[in-house]
Amino acid sequence: MLLDLAARRQVLFLGGKGGVGKTSVASAVALHQARQGRRVLVVSTDPAHNLGHLWLREVGDEVVRLADGGGSGGYLDGVEVDPERTTAAHLTAVRATLRRLVPEHLGGEVDRHLDLARDAPGMHEAAVLERVADLVEQGTQEYDLVVFDTAPSGHTTRLLSLPETMGAWTDGLLRRRERSERFGAAAQMLGGRAEQAARRDAEIRAVLTRRQERFALLREVLTDPARCAFVVVLAAERLPVLESVELVGTLEGIGVPVGGLVVNKRSPADAGELLAARRAGEEAHLDTLGEHLGHLPRDEVPLLGDDLVGASALTTLAGHL
Repeated sequence: MLLDLAARRQVLFLGGKGGVGKTSVASAVALHQARQGRRVLVVSTDPAHNLGHLWLREVGDEVVRLADGGGSGGYLDGVEVDPERTTAAHLTAVRATLRRLVPEHLGGEVDRHLDLARDAPGMHEAAVLERVADLVEQGTQEYDLVVFDTAPSGHTTRLLSLPETMGAWTDGLLRRRERSERFGAAAQMLGGRAEQAARRDAEIRAVLTRRQERFALLREVLTDPARCAFVVVLAAERLPVLESVELVGTLEGIGVPVGGLVVNKRSPADAGELLAARRAGEEAHLDTLGEHLGHLPRDEVPLLGDDLVGASALTTLAGHL
């Protein structure tokens, strides 16, 4: 299911409860697609930063080459979105813009406001959303497939519901700019620094319009079943199953197409009594999964004996998808 789905999409999100193997599955499908001759980017938005550990190399906030396509002409790049660095870069850009737009004597007030905003609720999520929007825009232009390894479920659903909220907020700011500009035009008839005000208003409008376009594109991609799919990765255990049912309901509610499920680390039935007993318990949990999400295609990946690190192990994992 997953490999076929990835072959027909531009953007693929993998999410689910923490610790179920999202990073491994995301890297395995990304490497497989690169070896099919596609240009692939794998993006981790998980603050745990497991992508570099998995690939046995340093992966940071800048795009790096992880693997070539083995003679196919494809390749795999990777990047880890660092929330702290992303927030700092976001606030630096905002600070530079505001410094150009406000009178010089208000510069200190701008700095104080943005220093307080750094740790405000939602600031990191908003900054990460801006980065995700940039990576979707850049990725769909420069790559054939972008695979997102997302943070645990709750963070992901909040992140994916933000484009509509942030878009509406930006629309509101633009409408207020229009009213302000009409008022400013009337005031300029009575005198004032018309040229300076016009430049300031034009720059504010350009910033807001660019932001509006970025979020509109992200929302368009996220809700287009021909271009994007979300795949839920889970373990056959009670809490991951229940959380997955809730996650799918939330995603479908906000219009994000759910492409299927990957049940990872399935216990073998023929490797001793302990694992056989675990597998029997897993079957009961998967019955619950089927009752709620039986309409979705499902891959099952066995529990593998070796550590999942490096391209060879990821190739083995991809063989089970």
